[in-house]
Amino acid sequence: MNILNIKTFGALKEAGYEYKTVKEELRRNLLQKMMNKETVFEGIHGYEYTVIPELERAILSKHNINLLGLRGQAKTRLARKMVTLLDEYIPVVEGSEINDDPLKPISRYAKKLLEEKGDETPISWLHRDMRFSEKLATPDVTIADIIGDVDPIKAANLKLSYADDRVIHFGMIPRANRCIFVINELPDLQARIQVALFNILQEGDVQIRGFALRLPLDIQFVFTANPEDYTNRGSIVTPLKDRIGSQILTHYPETLEIARAITAQETAEAAKEKSNIFVPELAKDILEQISFVARKSEFIDEKSGVSARLSITAFQNLLSTAEHRGLRNGTIKTNVRVSDFLGVVPAITGKVELVYEGEQEGANEVAKQLVVDAIKTTFLEYFPNTQKLQKADDDDPYQDVVNWFFEQSSFELLDSLDDDEYNAQLNSIKPLDDLITKYAQEIPENDIPFLKEMILWALVEMKKLSKYNLTDGVRFKDVYGGYISGL
Repeated sequence: MNILNIKTFGALKEAGYEYKTVKEELRRNLLQKMMNKETVFEGIHGYEYTVIPELERAILSKHNINLLGLRGQAKTRLARKMVTLLDEYIPVVEGSEINDDPLKPISRYAKKLLEEKGDETPISWLHRDMRFSEKLATPDVTIADIIGDVDPIKAANLKLSYADDRVIHFGMIPRANRCIFVINELPDLQARIQVALFNILQEGDVQIRGFALRLPLDIQFVFTANPEDYTNRGSIVTPLKDRIGSQILTHYPETLEIARAITAQETAEAAKEKSNIFVPELAKDILEQISFVARKSEFIDEKSGVSARLSITAFQNLLSTAEHRGLRNGTIKTNVRVSDFLGVVPAITGKVELVYEGEQEGANEVAKQLVVDAIKTTFLEYFPNTQKLQKADDDDPYQDVVNWFFEQSSFELLDSLDDDEYNAQLNSIKPLDDLITKYAQEIPENDIPFLKEMILWALVEMKKLSKYNLTDGVRFKDVYGGYISGL
């Protein structure tokens, strides 16, 4: 039988409907999914053995939940994924503002309607996608916004005095009855508003403009917050923390592979749209490495964090930089180059909070330094670090490359070069082939041109070569030749 065909309270009872709270719904459906070995939180990477088990235990315990972590750690996404654990449809008394259950009505409207019409009380059905409410906590949020207030227009239209509770206009929380309600950035909520949540979480009392209503609201609360030592704008008041059942700490991706999986998932549409742009695997590693380097940078506020959105927007910019360069050269198909990473700087500068030293350096310079640091870090995963060669008789594996540049007057990689010219230019540096054969044989053939340019950028950072940014590309020289040119 299709439950959506049930239109009255009597038919609902005949169908065997039983009342259950939203927390019971979540618990029961989670148990079912776990017993069937189903993935509960699809699309969440890196939390399989940390955050997700803790979240599942909190749901099984029927707790209200606080997700505590820095920005860009999928806190809100986790809360939204909980919707999949709700029943597909639930019955509500038709016309109810607060989603009254026909078997357990709590509003005056629903109780009166059931009393008047009995089994003929009309029933409507609410889909689980409509059972998620979210509010960003800001200092201007009021009691009226989230709990309710007296509505003078309603009083005038219904010709009621302000002593009648029918003049109340319910706020977001009562309207989220039998739903999941999320308050993002809870510490930003004023302390007096947080205090107003005490009774709702514990006893189910609602106080609106002198009306003390007994509304045992059925809500799964999920709060998100940054660590209090970062959130200088406010904090979670202690009695409210005491009423939140489980506090779960989130974190950033712990490995490059997890970070890449997240970025690939979130940029799938952009990658499909720009399928004519080939992105080497090394380029994807460098892109993720930028975030890892940024989280350790002395110029960036560690307490603020570096969101996973940095990698996502940087990848989109990287594709667009390569596409833009290709279009200017008259081709729609091209490969990502190392020099294209300069195009991701605007995606970085808006995603990091600088400390005083970083402000002195400037946001653009810090972003460029993060890029070259990421290039060097990726380079050292394949090639030796000459700074660790302590003995005088240690061979320098890069000396042949340096000697090649010493014999050249100039070597330029211009944006105006098409892919064939770009490859030919790099292939002319014969010592690079020997270096790659010795240390990086596993690199795919399609990635070799990118790898060669990456080596040049890394050698600049290792003080083996010098690099000059041109208006339409870069020029590489040996360090001694660059010094002479400077003179």
